[in-house]
Amino acid sequence: MAFAQRLDRIAGLTEARLATLVGANSQGSEDAGRVPSRLFEALRHATLGGGKRFRPFLVVESAALFGLSEEAALDTAAALECVHCYSLVHDDLPAMDNDTLRRGQPTVWKAFDEWTAILAGDALLTVAFETLSAPSTHPNAEVRLALIAGLSKAAGKDGMVGGQALDLEAERLAESQALTVREILHLQSLKTGALIRFACEAGAMLGEASPDERDALGRYGDAIGRAFQIADDLLDVEGCAETVGKAVSKDAAAGKATLVSLLGIADARAALAQAEHDAVSALTPFGARGNLLIEAARFVSRREH
Repeated sequence: MAFAQRLDRIAGLTEARLATLVGANSQGSEDAGRVPSRLFEALRHATLGGGKRFRPFLVVESAALFGLSEEAALDTAAALECVHCYSLVHDDLPAMDNDTLRRGQPTVWKAFDEWTAILAGDALLTVAFETLSAPSTHPNAEVRLALIAGLSKAAGKDGMVGGQALDLEAERLAESQALTVREILHLQSLKTGALIRFACEAGAMLGEASPDERDALGRYGDAIGRAFQIADDLLDVEGCAETVGKAVSKDAAAGKATLVSLLGIADARAALAQAEHDAVSALTPFGARGNLLIEAARFVSRREH
């Protein structure tokens, strides 16, 4: 199956699993009756009906390298997507990035209000770890514990949250203390890269892979995470809101330092090409089995939204 078809298929499977996890599959369900209605609708708004589900794709396809079925990897993929969706809900808040458009629709705080958005993000974060702890995620409790530990680190102070803190602090100090290229790469490796690396390593955890195989997927995740962020920065400069599905030109308006602002478009594109090359090279140990993940790296570096 071609990459685009696989991406769409896994997106559909993830969407269905998310609907179940947040209790949003039926307004008349027992779960819907227990969840306060405003929170219920905000969870639906935050998780359903949009997004490429790229991180779940990486989980499922990395697990497939070790013979696992889609179904065997889907709960982990959906748990990770819950964390990703929570991060978007909170990042969009006025106190953070102050965005009003996400995936072509109003952000959660804009569609509801700030307190509802904060609680919706909190709920999604806890759903993720509730899901990973369930025996249905993997029969081996040690694997489930490794997944919980891995996602906790990737999402927390040493990962995504830490990266967001560095990003906001850099905005505050933009005029007096400009970031270097090395500092930007570190920041982005936490804010964006940590969850993407976990997505790739999670497949190895589920497949109980060897340390060398997990390391290879970790290096692939690092490279593709770097590519993802550079492509995102280029889209902020060159894209339009209608195509990208969110506000553009925000980095420049906020005085935010990115690789594009420091290096220029041409050198940023060269860095993007290098990141794609590094991602493809990391998959060498898997031979032809890694072809779909190679296509994923190429998709990231060439994406238009």
